[in-house]
Order: sequence, then structure tokens, then C-alpha cells
Amino acid sequence: MDRHIPFDRLHNLRDLGGYRTADGRRVRPRRLFRSDGLGKLHPDTPDWDRFLALGVGTVIDLRHGWEVERQGRVPEHPSFTYHNLSIEHRPYDQPALGPEVEPGPYLAERYMEVAQDGTKEIRRALQLISDAAASDTPLVFHCASGKDRTGQLASLVLALLGVPEPTIIEDFSLTELATKALLADWRARNGGRTPAWPGYGRAPESVMRLFLAALKTRYGSVESYVTEALDLDAEALSRTLRTHLLEPTPTTWPPLTHRRATPADAPALVRLRDSAALWQLARGIDQWKPGEKGETHFLARMREGEVWLAHCGGHLAGAWELWWDDPAAWGPRPADAGYIHRLMTTPHTAPRGAGREMLARAESRIAAEGRAFARLDCLASNPRLRGYYESAGYRVAGEQPAKTDGTGSPYAVTLLEKRLG
Repeated sequence: MDRHIPFDRLHNLRDLGGYRTADGRRVRPRRLFRSDGLGKLHPDTPDWDRFLALGVGTVIDLRHGWEVERQGRVPEHPSFTYHNLSIEHRPYDQPALGPEVEPGPYLAERYMEVAQDGTKEIRRALQLISDAAASDTPLVFHCASGKDRTGQLASLVLALLGVPEPTIIEDFSLTELATKALLADWRARNGGRTPAWPGYGRAPESVMRLFLAALKTRYGSVESYVTEALDLDAEALSRTLRTHLLEPTPTTWPPLTHRRATPADAPALVRLRDSAALWQLARGIDQWKPGEKGETHFLARMREGEVWLAHCGGHLAGAWELWWDDPAAWGPRPADAGYIHRLMTTPHTAPRGAGREMLARAESRIAAEGRAFARLDCLASNPRLRGYYESAGYRVAGEQPAKTDGTGSPYAVTLLEKRLG
């Protein structure tokens, strides 16, 4: 499942449902949404119909009053109430910043200002979220891009729900999937100009990581911040949110279905890979980077080999590539193997064991071609991934200290293979 809900004019409206908590439950889907500016919605349009179909009963607009006047607010409708709570008291002009400004430290410092200045508004926002949860009514909160003020409020709510910090960081960074569209909107509003700051619209994981660290240094924990700075009963608030917004993680899932990818699937494959890259970065795994593999890559792999998709209950659950040779990693070899690459699952929403099931499916495909081995490689610096493949029956066959894919510097990989049949 792609967390970004498709709209024509909104680029960053996301469902916070599906994230797992430390106690093994998950956030209920379709109850809590975060978004970019809802002033881009207009009645009698498909976007407006899509928005109303979410069943939202409360809208929290975190922007300044002057932003609302300039950019508009969500149209009025009897199905929801609207609240304008400007949590940011010290405006700053992100597009005008110089290229020397590092997004991580700079934005984390701004978020701490908001945490200390906007206590009245943040308190009210959390109370509204608690009330909506208790009444089983979907709620959306938003700012202009759905990144900074929205990301900060989302981090507090997810922490109170018991979502682990790496997932909170990952959720923040998912705005990276919308950056291109957000930049296009800014250019359209500003005569085609480009922001002076390269960090505009970006959401690197370092921002949220540094903010949460600063909040802990100042207050000890998110709960202590809620108690001391917001003057709320953090324990009672957390209990209400968890009671109404969490549910047991499913134990049964529809069976996976598999099909060959077609050129029309290339955009979904790019988003899947970029989502997996953001998942890795939020957990300190320096392997994939968003934007490294575009549609051209996947189209080439479809022509030269095979790309397969796995679906679960109508939703994309994962994908993998199958190559019939891999000289960059394995050198010249006889046609005795298939080479599995980019085994990916949708973070948080794929069924448990989906990766292992897709791996087995790839092995079956290789065996059907009369080849005796399934081969793959992983970064030599990623022992966790190596252990995953070894537990699936792969053995280390060697090391390639200088693999290159033509897009960057050579890197070391561990070569693994499995005899089939």
C-alpha cells in the first residue's frame, strides 16, 4: 500500500494507519491523516469527492492566518469542523535560505522553537485528535507542504501511540516522495523561479532524528514534554489514543498473487524502491538512496530480464528483479543460474513472510528455466541482510570487492548462492 493517497492537486496526503507499535499492535487505517495544504481543494471536482470519501470529521490547519488568507483554506462542508491552530510563532523563509544551510540541524532547531512557542496550539491540536479518536471520527491535520509543522505534530502523536522512533523518522521522510511535486507547485506560484535553498521541500531523516534527540535532551521524553510543556496528562492522553486508534496486527492475510511487470508498472516500482530506501535510512542502514533508480532502470530490466510484482488483497506487497546473467558481480559464468535483485516489500503493510515467499517464487521461476542455482549479492557491510539470505538456504560463495552498477563508486558485496532442487 502506498501511503500517499492519490489526488490531482494534493501531493502529500497520507494515511498514518498500519504502523506497528512496540506492543505488537498497529495504528488503525483510515482514522488519522496528514496532508499538504487543503486550500488546493475545490468543490465539484474529483479531488473534492475523494476528500469527502475519507469521512473526515475534523480538519486541523497548522498554518499562519496570513497563509490561510493568501493560499485559501479547505472549503466549508457540514461533514467536518475546521480549526486553524498556527503552532509556528516565528516565521522563516525556507526558499530564500542559502545553499550552505544544512537541512538537518537548521530545521531541527526550528522545530524546537515551535515546540516551545506553540504550546497552546499544540495542546489544543492533541486534544482535538484525542476527541476525534474517542468518537471514532477520521481527522486530518496539515500545513502548507505537509512536512514541517505537520511532521512535528505527527511525531508527537505517533510517539504517544507507542510507534518506535525509527518508524516516526521514516514517516517524516516520506515527504521525499512528494518533493518533486511540491517544488513544481512552488515554481508555479512564483513565476517559474527555483527556490534558492536546495533543501526546500526535502525531508531527510536527519531532521526528525535531531529534533527527537533535542526534545529528549530538553525534556527527557515526548511524554515528559507533553506533561511539562503542554500541561496535559500524557499518560491519560496516550491511553485514549491507544484505546481508540490501535488494533491488533492481522494474523491472516489473503494469499500473494504474482505477475510479470509491464512498462505501466514502472512508476509504482520507483516509489516502492524509494520507500524501501527511506525505511533503510531511518534505521541507519546506508545501502539504498531515494532517486537512484528511476523508471528507465526498471524498463531496462523488463527488456533484458524479468521484473515481478506481488500483490496482497489488491494492494502491491512487493517486487523483485530476475536477471539471467550478472557479470558485474559474478564475472563470466555459464548459463546455470538466475540472479535475484531488488527483492522489495512494502514497508509496514506487506504480510509477514512476504519477502521469503517472493524469494521462493523467484527460485521456482529460475528452476523452471532449467537452471541449477539462484544467486544474489548484498552489501558486505550489511550482515543483517546476509543473515536473512543464509536463513533462506543461501551460502556465501565469495566476495566481490569492487562491484559497480555504472552509477557511482565501486562497492564491496558478498556473493550468495543456493542450489535448487
